Amino acid sequence: MLPLSVAHILLPSVVAVSILMMLIRPRGIAEVYWISGGAVLLVALRLVSFDLAAKAIARGSDVYFFLIGMMLLSELAREHGVFDWLSSVAVRSARGSCSRLFALVYGAGTLVTIFMSNDATAVVLTPAILAAVRKARVQPLPYLFVCALVANAASFVLPISNPANLVVFHDGMPPLAHWLVSFGVPSILSILSTYAIMRWIFRKQLVQTIDHEIEEKQLDGQAKLVLSGVAAMILVLLTASSLGKDLGLPACLAALVITAAVSIKARSNPLKLAMEVSWQTIVLVAGLFVMVDAIVSMGALNLTQSALLWVQQLAPAAGALITSFMVGVANNLVNNLPLGLIAGATLHAAHIKGLIANAVLIGVDLGPNLSVTGSLATILWLLALRKEGVEVGFWQFLRVGIVAMPVGLFAALCGAILMRGLVGQ
Repeated sequence: MLPLSVAHILLPSVVAVSILMMLIRPRGIAEVYWISGGAVLLVALRLVSFDLAAKAIARGSDVYFFLIGMMLLSELAREHGVFDWLSSVAVRSARGSCSRLFALVYGAGTLVTIFMSNDATAVVLTPAILAAVRKARVQPLPYLFVCALVANAASFVLPISNPANLVVFHDGMPPLAHWLVSFGVPSILSILSTYAIMRWIFRKQLVQTIDHEIEEKQLDGQAKLVLSGVAAMILVLLTASSLGKDLGLPACLAALVITAAVSIKARSNPLKLAMEVSWQTIVLVAGLFVMVDAIVSMGALNLTQSALLWVQQLAPAAGALITSFMVGVANNLVNNLPLGLIAGATLHAAHIKGLIANAVLIGVDLGPNLSVTGSLATILWLLALRKEGVEVGFWQFLRVGIVAMPVGLFAALCGAILMRGLVGQ
């Protein structure tokens, strides 16, 4: 092993550089290579033992299973035209009104986020919405921003709405009933306030009319089976959540069963579908688990624990506001996945629950609405748009996010504080 003084300098440096490279992606090199390469380097330099790295990777098994299940189901829905159908229904139901289309797209994104996770909204629904609004010949940016921001604004309605929820509460996911009491009202306020502020930001574009019809899409038998499978999977996950069980394995198993049933009915090869899943995301998350455990092993949580313990000495409302806004802004400096891991480890180590823990989760989930670097889902949203020839710059996103994120976060926190006063949590 390296001398302790050298390790204390080198280890955080490797982690910091890896995360920075993940965010800026020099030469277009994918995020996974910077994070996994950094994790391998930590082991190679003996800054982290092989056993610690193996245990860190194993600790994320529930998150991996959940991601695989949700990505597989999202890809299955995309393959069979469910998202294309949903986007065409929104455009046709708008009946020529851009403002009505905006509300319908926001509603569709909210439902997809709640029941299929924010990654499905940001990465899978976005291209379908873009294709539909292009056919309708309307300015696409308001509807694309909807997909990005509602993916975070609605991401804590349910535990399954965001993989970051599993990361933050990895060692103690609240049962569904407790979750709904804690986050139901904050989620509603987050969704409504984000809609209101975006409706105001894009008010000039939304006074236009839609002058072109788009073709009505129909759901075939396989697509209807996919929708039935989605409903069944939601029921399975809500049941598991209400019983306080891990969500990863049920999500993965349910997705595999649904995929097998649809593949048999469609007489298609499920392996082709599995190849479309972003396996790089699983490797990236595993690398982040290694890096965070490495930082924890050096006592880095002492600082974050001290900060949370200090916040607990303040008035509850003030402590919650300070905590959530600090976490929310920090997301955009290091990305919400590593921050969520650190936050979850800190909450567990400091035995912090209640309003402060809820404020941390709200900050992790809503903070990424500030900038494109806030979450992996937003980064993937940006890449999906680039593939379609649409460029959204850092400053362009920030001009929207610097208004939308604080408003949504403050509204959600007011809801959390209100619920604490009503139920005494």
